[in-house]
Amino acid sequence: MKNNIKSVISLTAICIVTSILLAFTNNLTAPIIAKQEAAAVNDALTVVLPNGEDFQSVDITKYTLPSTITEAYSEKNGGYVFKMETTGYDVGFVILCGIDKDGVVKGATSISSKETLGYEKSYGDELKDKTLGDIDTVATVAGATKTTAAYKSAIKDALNSFVILNGGTADLRSEEEILADNLNTALPEANGEFEIVLILEEINGIDTIYKSVKNNGFVFVIGEEFIGTDSDGNILTETSETNKTIIENARQTLLKWADSQIDLTKLTDMPTSVEAAYKADNGNYTLILHAAGYGINGGDKYHPASGEPIVIKVTASKDGKIITCKTLEQNETANIGSACADESFYSQFNGKTENDYTEIDAISGATLTTDGYKNAIGDVFTAIKILKGVS
Repeated sequence: MKNNIKSVISLTAICIVTSILLAFTNNLTAPIIAKQEAAAVNDALTVVLPNGEDFQSVDITKYTLPSTITEAYSEKNGGYVFKMETTGYDVGFVILCGIDKDGVVKGATSISSKETLGYEKSYGDELKDKTLGDIDTVATVAGATKTTAAYKSAIKDALNSFVILNGGTADLRSEEEILADNLNTALPEANGEFEIVLILEEINGIDTIYKSVKNNGFVFVIGEEFIGTDSDGNILTETSETNKTIIENARQTLLKWADSQIDLTKLTDMPTSVEAAYKADNGNYTLILHAAGYGINGGDKYHPASGEPIVIKVTASKDGKIITCKTLEQNETANIGSACADESFYSQFNGKTENDYTEIDAISGATLTTDGYKNAIGDVFTAIKILKGVS
């Protein structure tokens, strides 16, 4: 019994002494470890903000910042480094951006991504020395639209966050929200229900035309201006006399457009994807196509195919250039292939020709959808050649 008591006392004494030694050692090493960790963070952050010193983590929960911002660091000279996570071709696209005290980007780099085209490795160099007002002037790389557009958007989020952390205010709306607000302001009577007009020819001075689903009028986009007109053509938005003339000419062009349906039953060599074709008075064409995406060519026991094609409407010039493209119907896999109905996807084909129509950003995780869509667009150029021959 006495031996057991002695053993307990010995073990207790050893534990107490060990704890004291560990505490003493920790007191000695903790500052050293913290200093080493701080130095490592400092080294990492100076990659995008070379002149930054003494970085300190910012509690971003105290501010209303863009959702892409996951971390922020201030430095003693007034600069900041922001870490953003966004979605380009795929999710998990992580970017670091350094901004100096004057609100100028001094460096940007991707530290993690699943992008496949490689542009995220060097695109940050294009954004160096840019301010918030300059970002939109940086070119989006053809063939990597989603990757580079997401990169630019993330850098704008960082620059807006810089403004907010310095006590200012910034517009944090998404591009979709900004578009919706602009359309609603220009034509409130539409009650937020708009669709893009598939134009039959390029109209001088007009970038895009939206029409009210309820036929309340149109919204004409000229540069950054959204100008509404009612169903009678009255201009509802204050604008310049030059823009009023451009809009009136555009309206007259819209009113003159007329097309007639082409009988495809006698054209045995017409691609089977072409369901209907129309020829406008100006010689241009409108085609309705059925694309065989995942709904036709895919399907397994976990992700059954719908058995339905993607329905696409394309207007193209008689010279073989796509004017506008739009997805009318689709039943592809939700949240994956269904992205073919997003304007950011189908509008990539606007302005494309037979030589470059494949140079678009694919839908992440939806190879069958993307390939089926592109195959149908390729048939547009074949169809135009056939239709011109018949004419």
